[in-house]
Amino acid sequence: MNWKKFLAAMIAVPMLMLGIKVGAVGMPASELMRLEEAPKGEVVRPMQTLTSENSGLNPGYSVTPIQNTRPVAPDDVLPNVTATAAIVIEASTGHVLYERNPDQRMFPASTTKMMTLITALEHGGLDELVTVGTGAYGAEGSTLWLDVGEKIPLGELLYGMMLISGNDGAIAIAEHCGGNVPDFAAHMTKRAHELGAVNTNFTNANGLPDPNHYTTARDLAIMAKHGFSLPHFEEICATKEISFGWIHDDTKLLRNENQMLWLYRGANGIKTGYTDAAGRCLISSAKQNGVQLIAVVLDSLYIWNDSIFLLDYGFGRVSSETLIEPGQVVKTLPITKGRRKSMQVKTAGEIIMPVFEGDDNAYDIVYDLPDELTAPIKSGEAIGKIRVVLPDGREAASVDVVTTADVEQKSFFRLILDKIKHFFG
Repeated sequence: MNWKKFLAAMIAVPMLMLGIKVGAVGMPASELMRLEEAPKGEVVRPMQTLTSENSGLNPGYSVTPIQNTRPVAPDDVLPNVTATAAIVIEASTGHVLYERNPDQRMFPASTTKMMTLITALEHGGLDELVTVGTGAYGAEGSTLWLDVGEKIPLGELLYGMMLISGNDGAIAIAEHCGGNVPDFAAHMTKRAHELGAVNTNFTNANGLPDPNHYTTARDLAIMAKHGFSLPHFEEICATKEISFGWIHDDTKLLRNENQMLWLYRGANGIKTGYTDAAGRCLISSAKQNGVQLIAVVLDSLYIWNDSIFLLDYGFGRVSSETLIEPGQVVKTLPITKGRRKSMQVKTAGEIIMPVFEGDDNAYDIVYDLPDELTAPIKSGEAIGKIRVVLPDGREAASVDVVTTADVEQKSFFRLILDKIKHFFG
């Protein structure tokens, strides 16, 4: 038996302990699933098996949850969530659907890498070549087995960091984007505070234990919410597997350790994490019917069960409403200096907003449009926006308003004649 087959056999044991049954689609190897599962406790009666019929699980998967043995508040509506701290929010508005100890200071472990990703994406230059330095070589914990002097595109290294939690990749990214790890971590902290995640402090880019490296469930949800506004964030976080030539394995393949991507309908991220100090952690996310949810569990006994409970609960309390249709005619605008007098303008896309159970769901729709158009005009040209604004003034969504035809400018002679006509009434 080669080492890969041996590893696959080892993974199967904790999978059975979790009660996850897998259909035809294979599950990925997970750093977390290689660990011994939750501490041995009292024998409890299994709960109802979750399937695609009674939960958000994909067809072909079922999970038999284990009842929580940790104490929870009497009024907690999800008593079988085992995490010490947890939250689930709707991403476009930040609306909190469930929370438990959301502001308690916690160790984030490798969920830290989500903010490393955000900081690197905002740095830009995904085609830039990252030269692996001595700081990354031989990094503690999960690794991409990078060699000193290797040159790898930043964008590809981000996949390696997020999919298999390469600590060496995180260090190489930090040194490339920030000069050194402490300066990069300081920038991560500053940016997190700017986003509203004010109870967070980073001292490194990978989440290895440090007493001054901490965050909260709420802060991680805030950072994730911002992440979804960035190009490439969802694309990277939702990738199940990808191949690159520099990978130090015969398969040249990276497989994502976040098993929610296989388990849950619409799952599109984000990051697993584990250290002895932090326990098992997961930032998960899923999009269904135009609604994007983000769930965070920190120090969880059963991260997959907890995340399924949270997302099921969230999707059960939010629906969606299409406020703006794609291609919807917005207005007819007059045209100056053109060979036609007016034109209809329309939306370039749609706006779908969440509707929350028991909430007034107040949104203001703001039209940022010019009073007139000036030729020449190209069809499909963006000339304004429609914005959805929350009661607190934050913009939740927007869509471009575009022109619907080409309009040539009048000739110089025609413009002069028009001015003369106008002058004489």
